[in-house]
Amino acid sequence: MRKPGGAMWLAALLGGSGVLHLVRPRPYEWLVPPEVGDARTWVTASGVAEIAAAALLSTRRSRRLGGWSAVALLVGFVPAHLHTFRVVGRRPSLLAAAAVRLVLQVPLVGAALRVARGG
Repeated sequence: MRKPGGAMWLAALLGGSGVLHLVRPRPYEWLVPPEVGDARTWVTASGVAEIAAAALLSTRRSRRLGGWSAVALLVGFVPAHLHTFRVVGRRPSLLAAAAVRLVLQVPLVGAALRVARGG
């Protein structure tokens, strides 16, 4: 039997983030590259997708699908993280925050892959 610990942690992270996207969308809108369209639509859709992935991760039956969903979301967020570098300019603290957010995607994707592969 698989241990749900990693999946539940990832579910909590994605679920919490998804809820924040829905109840406080404005802080996320500037992260959306203008080339992809309306920022509010993307923020809302990504919030719903994060909550859906969290729900899938929360049950043993759908956990692997939730893991693959989380992988897709986290990889899909990379363009927004890269866009951050365009927006923040040369402000050192904001550049550092953008770099940390981008680097943190690596362990998050790794965790999601472990769940997706049944680990």
